[in-house]
Amino acid sequence: MNDNWEKVYTSTFEHKVEIVKAVLENNDIESIILNKKDSFYLMGEIELYVSKDDVIRAITIIEKEEI
Repeated sequence: MNDNWEKVYTSTFEHKVEIVKAVLENNDIESIILNKKDSFYLMGEIELYVSKDDVIRAITIIEKEEI
């Protein structure tokens, strides 16, 4: 991943990150999921990144939708 992406959402639950990703896609915002959860210990977080150009819009949508 290059420097053009910025984290806008994290969760320990994959389904929540997938919901946020779908909401952003419905608003024409491309996003990438980075799973940092350890598969053996089931610890860590799943992160959602968007382009730096879309950060403010993405955060606004996430807050508005109360996700």
